[in-house]
Amino acid sequence: MPELPEVETTRRGIEPFAQGQTIEHVIIRQAKLRWPVDKALNKKLNGQKITGITRRAKYLLLQTHVGDLMIHLGMSGSLRIVGKREAKEPVQKHDHVDICLSNGKIIRFNDPRRFGSIILNKQADKHSLLEKLGPEPLTEEFNADYLHAKAKSRKVAIKSFIMNNHIVVGVGNIYAQEALFLSGINPNRTACKVSKVRVEKLVSNIKQVLADAIKAGGTTLKDFSGADGKPGYFQQTLNVYGRSGEPCLNCCFELKQAIIGQRTTVYCSNCQR
Repeated sequence: MPELPEVETTRRGIEPFAQGQTIEHVIIRQAKLRWPVDKALNKKLNGQKITGITRRAKYLLLQTHVGDLMIHLGMSGSLRIVGKREAKEPVQKHDHVDICLSNGKIIRFNDPRRFGSIILNKQADKHSLLEKLGPEPLTEEFNADYLHAKAKSRKVAIKSFIMNNHIVVGVGNIYAQEALFLSGINPNRTACKVSKVRVEKLVSNIKQVLADAIKAGGTTLKDFSGADGKPGYFQQTLNVYGRSGEPCLNCCFELKQAIIGQRTTVYCSNCQR
């Protein structure tokens, strides 16, 4: 599943081609996504200028005067930019929606599993999917004071806690494991038992891991590539994710695997306490 760095990479990939452009046409080939695509989407967006391209959690937001087009990539979705010449070629099986722009470029939404979504809403931050989300991890709002206060009464595993989008958005399975490893915190440790000092280190590492991943272009996942068709390379620097049974890069102990919150988790029982 594309996580926050992959979505941010996509946002940055399409922004130079779509910012300030007018939507001339929307082609819907398959409306049955996670939620049905509005059949009147073309009528509503035709002639609308894209005034901004932002991101909230894992949602890409194409802003127009009639509302924000909220795009979620789901489990296997991607957006890519194609031009008129390429668009004349037969579309791929899972190319479900085209957003055709005034500069001749097309934002093409592909989603083999159809768990993604495309929703037009007057104001995205008021939509039920977004209005109760926690802060963005790379903002000043997400800090040690905030996270420690939230953790005081929480008796869930710290990994599940930081993956809760109502606490902080975008810290998915990969990056939660990496940040906890760098912080020396066992992912099974109860959130309320993590000291303020260790929370400060965790917040710093969450920010660093996500920033590094974005800089590297996102992690290459089986179904994901960036808007320019180039995969990310952050997976080359992963310390624990996907390395169960291999030696810890710090102490050479064998990395262990556990299921936390129904998600596979790899950690070092020697380095992480």
